[in-house]
Amino acid sequence: MTRILVSIAIMAITTYIIRMLPFTFFRKKITNKFVKNILYYIPYAVLSAMTIPAIFYATNDLPSSIAGTVVAVVLAFFGCPLIVVALAASGAAYLAMLLFPLLF
Repeated sequence: MTRILVSIAIMAITTYIIRMLPFTFFRKKITNKFVKNILYYIPYAVLSAMTIPAIFYATNDLPSSIAGTVVAVVLAFFGCPLIVVALAASGAAYLAMLLFPLLF
């Protein structure tokens, strides 16, 4: 039980520090365009860094992962809703998982 409480305390402190630091260091409005651009793209970079590896390790089958990723990217590019993109990518990965062993 002590280990769980210590883990929760460490996670809470880490989360607090991450949220508190910007308020501490950036007291004035950020006017530098370079810094603003970097801060604007950080969420996308972090999300991509977490998502891309998960995509390719989720099925343990590279062709199905590629098929699902291609379908998701194409549908997202054309502005389809998130639920459509997710369902179509999952369906494409499933179909690829079923069909690729039959082809090779």
